[in-house]
Amino acid sequence: MVTELIQYIILGTLQGIFEWLPISSEGILFLVNANIFNNTNLDIVIRQALFLHLGTFFAALIYFRKQVWKLTKTIFQYKKSESETKSVLKFLIITTIITSVLGLIILIGLKSLEQYFEISGIIITFAIGILLLFTAIIQIQASKQDSTLRKSKDIKKSDSILLGIMQSLAVLPGVSRSGTTISTLLLKKFNDTTALKLSFLMSLPIVFLGNIVLAIEDVTLTSFSLVGLAFSFIFGILTIHILMKLSRKINFGYFVLIFAILVLLAGVLMMI
Repeated sequence: MVTELIQYIILGTLQGIFEWLPISSEGILFLVNANIFNNTNLDIVIRQALFLHLGTFFAALIYFRKQVWKLTKTIFQYKKSESETKSVLKFLIITTIITSVLGLIILIGLKSLEQYFEISGIIITFAIGILLLFTAIIQIQASKQDSTLRKSKDIKKSDSILLGIMQSLAVLPGVSRSGTTISTLLLKKFNDTTALKLSFLMSLPIVFLGNIVLAIEDVTLTSFSLVGLAFSFIFGILTIHILMKLSRKINFGYFVLIFAILVLLAGVLMMI
């Protein structure tokens, strides 16, 4: 029982910290589960990770409470709302629909793989390392772009479709949702502040819906799981502000690249 409590404390803490970094928090949870707690069941780990995302969901909800309240009022007073808020609301609706459909397809595909392949800690480590490389390349490329031109009011339908597709890839453990969506927004010439805000707002509806559809019915609410959720929320709310400031000054792409290489090296060492 003590081991389970420690497990949830560690996983909740990691989720709270890494959700805001352009490193997949889900990938980190997979690595820890597979290599420390010997849990390689993809379905269980995905549902557990999604559940712990509720902690950072509430952290982001509180942090962006003014924007969320504005968007909520726009739903009921659409005609009277300002054009920028309408654009963001349409953006969130389209990205959520696309992410839900494609993410579910990818998730079903991942589950089917378990029927044909034996999933081990080594396989998970290598897969996450490769996907982290993918995330790092996108971020490094985005940092070379002039991202000072567009703001929320300039969102197009094509932007919404592309971001919905990119966000759905975060179902793959190792692909950072925040890193991929922020980098894509920068590549589409949105400024840093807008990219950060839109990326985190995108996470709110999809995490909420994902838990309703996938996690809540199968996650047993124990005192240990609630402790993990609390740690996810506490560390999420403590780190979101400072990490958002740092992300405007530091190119995390190279940090992710180094981390990906270390993960792949760890996989090699596991084979020796």
